[in-house]
Amino acid sequence: MQIGEVAARTELSLRTIRHYEEAGLVVPSARSQGGFRLYTEDDVARLMVIRRMKPLGFTLDRMRELLAATDRLDGHAGTGPPEGEEREELLESLRGFEEAARRRTADLRTQLARAEEFATTLRERIERTERPEPIKMGRTGEESESGPDPELTAPA
Repeated sequence: MQIGEVAARTELSLRTIRHYEEAGLVVPSARSQGGFRLYTEDDVARLMVIRRMKPLGFTLDRMRELLAATDRLDGHAGTGPPEGEEREELLESLRGFEEAARRRTADLRTQLARAEEFATTLRERIERTERPEPIKMGRTGEESESGPDPELTAPA
């Protein structure tokens, strides 16, 4: 598929996809005779991994590290899947990424909760301001901040 379709499917801009290509995170699988980038489902899946890492604050270098580890584990390095110690090292690397993602997700949940509290506070403030309290009359018929005189409203 061409870059426009990939952009629509991944909800990434053309510029962002090209940036990720320049950074070496994704490489189009082919080019058309006219020179247009052509992507496969695997390329789209790779872009989705990148898109999911971005809001968690992973840098391009960290993204590159994760993608290299998953490529190697999946046997995309041309030598087949790793075995033994190399496999364990790659899995440990993935565990580190998972832990970092969990920590950042927890931080984002806290930030979201605070943002929601703030939005609620603003909404309550707006509602209080939009419906002013009625003016209360005192014993003399004049406005009173404390409300009517309790002696006048108490049962006899």
